[in-house]
Amino acid sequence: MKRTVRVKAVWDVDAKVFYSQSDIQGLHIETADLDEFEEILMDVAPELIIANHRTAPEIAEHSFKDLMPAILWQRPETEKAVV
Repeated sequence: MKRTVRVKAVWDVDAKVFYSQSDIQGLHIETADLDEFEEILMDVAPELIIANHRTAPEIAEHSFKDLMPAILWQRPETEKAVV
């Protein structure tokens, strides 16, 4: 089982939103606010990891704690890029 997944917020200057780059299948976040981005991430990431990265036998045989990898969440160095 994969032990870590990565998520990065990237600022889109034209759309004026942060969007996600991630190896979590199905994770697509777009928001103008980093706190909202993080809230959405922490709300949906565990469900997407279980649904899209774990098999039925893994789910049946392991505890949720063992199934859930560490989520390496990388906030941008600055809140927003200079526009």
